[in-house]
Amino acid sequence: MYRLYARLFQNGLKAGMYLLPWREPELLIGPGSLEGLAGKVKSLGIGSVLIITDRDIAKLGLLDVMLVGLDSLGIKYLVYDKTVANPTIDNIEEARGLYLANECEALIAFGGGSPIDCAKAVGARIARPNKHIPELKGLFHVRKRIPTLFTVPTTAGTGSEATLAAVVTNSRTHEKYAISDTSLIPHYAVLDPLLTIKLPPSITAATGIDALTHAVEAYIGNSNTKETWKDSREVVQLVFANLYEAYRNGENLSARTNMQWASYLAGKAFTRAYVGNVHAIAHTLGGFYNMPHGLANAIILPHVLEYYGKTVYEPLSELADLIGITSRSDTKRMKAEKFIEEIRMLNRLMGIPEQVEGIVKEDIPLMVERAASEANPLYPVPKILSKREFAKLYDVIRV
Repeated sequence: MYRLYARLFQNGLKAGMYLLPWREPELLIGPGSLEGLAGKVKSLGIGSVLIITDRDIAKLGLLDVMLVGLDSLGIKYLVYDKTVANPTIDNIEEARGLYLANECEALIAFGGGSPIDCAKAVGARIARPNKHIPELKGLFHVRKRIPTLFTVPTTAGTGSEATLAAVVTNSRTHEKYAISDTSLIPHYAVLDPLLTIKLPPSITAATGIDALTHAVEAYIGNSNTKETWKDSREVVQLVFANLYEAYRNGENLSARTNMQWASYLAGKAFTRAYVGNVHAIAHTLGGFYNMPHGLANAIILPHVLEYYGKTVYEPLSELADLIGITSRSDTKRMKAEKFIEEIRMLNRLMGIPEQVEGIVKEDIPLMVERAASEANPLYPVPKILSKREFAKLYDVIRV
């Protein structure tokens, strides 16, 4: 009975998605495109910005080109660089306080998914000053315009520069959840592959499989549209053609460019078609153990796809055909299994482990509760999992 309710909920939400005020960020794209950001800020009449990043980005000097541009045009800026992986409510409130105290007029998120999610949540709090972060959890609780948001992704995986979600962590309860609203879609995104050239191979790998996870979960779900179907297929092709080369040879600008585009398209796809049980489980690992989100997704993805069984044979067989790993005699099941094995093989080539170390057995019941609550009834997954089935998956993924 609950599964019927969930499907009715998902179908209603899918129908309503066509009525939402979607937008796509205006893109500054290509090598060196970061140099144009200051001019875009100036052209909008913005005189003061808060830059949200993290300390590693600041130390690497990746901000320098942008800061020189802002200085040259007389645009005031303040840098908040205390964002942590899996940004916390404390990060959000601290950054929001700086924005207000310094009378900033716009936000620039510079970094991976964490600074971008932090900036989105800051924007949500500015738009809704009387609502705290836990009150904004879930769907469409913002519903007001946030300050102009510029995003500058320095990884190729999260797709946060294209999505309506900000994922935040309550460090006191270890709960990780999303604030989702079309008003959180960034207004501008800079896709400059030069910013990803120096990414360590391990981060290149994890964030790349993160993009693949977004595309695959969008593709196999029940809320696909013609656009998300097309974008997801392009992402799968791009990832299998470029990720290992970007991992192996980080200076390959073509591979870096293609992976950045894949990340953006995957974000565009899943923000409309949603993700699934891989993300529901991954978010609990981030909340409890501060595990990087991309790495969690990369480990979990093949396990969940395998667990889905026959419910995903058809879409996965299509993706296997797409990347050219099948033969005419293969059944749909054989093709699907080949696709899952191709993910496993790519993970192994890039040093991504097959299981998660450090999961405390006593934590699993609460993680199961939270994963099930996140996934059901919202995510239009091919197979709705019971709490017992979630518990089985935690046993499979843990060492």
